[in-house]
Amino acid sequence: MKIEHMAIWTGDIERMRRFYETYFGATSNARYVNAVKQFESYFLSFPEGARLEIMHSPGIQPREHGDLQRSGYAHLAFSVGSREQVDALTGQLQSDGYRLLDGPRVTGDGYYESLFLDPDGNRIEITV
Repeated sequence: MKIEHMAIWTGDIERMRRFYETYFGATSNARYVNAVKQFESYFLSFPEGARLEIMHSPGIQPREHGDLQRSGYAHLAFSVGSREQVDALTGQLQSDGYRLLDGPRVTGDGYYESLFLDPDGNRIEITV
C-alpha cells in the first residue's frame, strides 16, 4: 500500500502551481475544471513519484495565514538529497521572499532541515 496523493485547497491555483514547479521540480497535468461544481484542480507529479493535488473552489474559505500550529496535517516534507541542497534551496526561497520559520538545523531526531511557509501559509519542510 502507498499514499496515492495528498491535496490542498488554495485561493490562487496558478500561483501555487508555479511555486511547486519552480522550487520542487513538480510537473503539472492539464487543469481540470468542473463548471457545475465550480471546482478546478491540478495534479502535480514530483520526480520520484509523489503527487500533490492543488484545488480551488470559490466557496472554500481561506484559512488564517501564519505560522500557528493547528490540529490536522502539519507539513509537507521534501527530501532534496544533501545538506548542501537543503542550504541552497533554503537560500533561494529566502531570497525570493518566502518566510523561513526555522533552520537549517539538525533536529533532535537527527534530520537536517529547514521549515518555510508556501504562498498560502502551508508549512513546507526541506530535508536531506
